Amino acid sequence: MRVRVAPDLTLSVEERGSGAPLVLLHGFTGSARSWDAVADAWAERFRVLAVELIGHGRSDAPANARRYGMERAAGDLAALLDALGIAGTHLVGYSLGGRVSLRFAIQHPDRVASLVLESASAGIDDDAERAARRARDEVLADRLERDGIERFVELWEREPLFATQRALPASVRAALRATRLAQRPHGLANSLRGMGAGAAEPLWDRLARVRAPVLVVTGALDLRYCEIAARLAAALPRGRHAVVAGAGHAPHLEHPTILARLGLEFLTSEDAAGEGEHMRVEVSR
Repeated sequence: MRVRVAPDLTLSVEERGSGAPLVLLHGFTGSARSWDAVADAWAERFRVLAVELIGHGRSDAPANARRYGMERAAGDLAALLDALGIAGTHLVGYSLGGRVSLRFAIQHPDRVASLVLESASAGIDDDAERAARRARDEVLADRLERDGIERFVELWEREPLFATQRALPASVRAALRATRLAQRPHGLANSLRGMGAGAAEPLWDRLARVRAPVLVVTGALDLRYCEIAARLAAALPRGRHAVVAGAGHAPHLEHPTILARLGLEFLTSEDAAGEGEHMRVEVSR
């Protein structure tokens, strides 16, 4: 379904299951289909709403990059929940979707029942590093608009961050590439300019506002994000860090059965993290 959330924006949502609402937010170049390997398991207990972010999938892709800011994205999510008659929700966000989820939990702490952040960050808090990332994202955005989606996907899939995904089954890799190739160049380019890690303000000094229990998930082979996740879990009032053995940046693709079980156990627990619990949990088959 498509839901009008603002005069200039309609978001696409795929819904399945029934029960308490659970919103899923994909990563950069993703779509609602990115969650197919885990969503059915969660739909046995929840009303699962896989939302396609601005500029992605079948959601609108405005021409103005300033429309893609994180604050606006969190506001659009609030408007979507309002339109669907949902007061509060559980949230799962991967990478870019995790950053949007975290921003939403800070802006609307009373609307988040629990939060799962997969391979996500609270932003780049070093000014020089953030400026360098912003410049890099601008170069990527310009290249995307100039060279087209096929050339961009070829380059994007060579990023070291995704090296472990080369071991995925051929059918999974084909579906992942098809999702990326279906994107609109200007939508992805504007996402980089407006929502990229270089453009987004860091949120580390506001994490205390997140009232909900939070599970931060990373793959053990993604060393950089494991470090970020440990810092996140320690800074969140009710944070926990889980590490999935044998996975890289995308556990929901690389070990979906484990991620589905881990998420379900957390989302259905009485008190998912517990006050002040900052423990690292190793998860394997």
